[in-house]
Amino acid sequence: MAIRVEQKKSTIGCKKNQRDTLRSLGLKRIGDVVVKEDRPEIRGMVDTVRHLVTVEEVSGEAQR
Repeated sequence: MAIRVEQKKSTIGCKKNQRDTLRSLGLKRIGDVVVKEDRPEIRGMVDTVRHLVTVEEVSGEAQR
């Protein structure tokens, strides 16, 4: 199982740890999309920036 994370809002005015979290997820600007493995570490990072991103689960075939 994997999750698709898309950045929906800007990091202007956000805390540094939130900007760093987006960068470590691989998101640089609004509209960027990444597909990550659904693991507790990734879920924690997404939870940190939940107000800036949208998340949806994707099946194994859809991520290719």
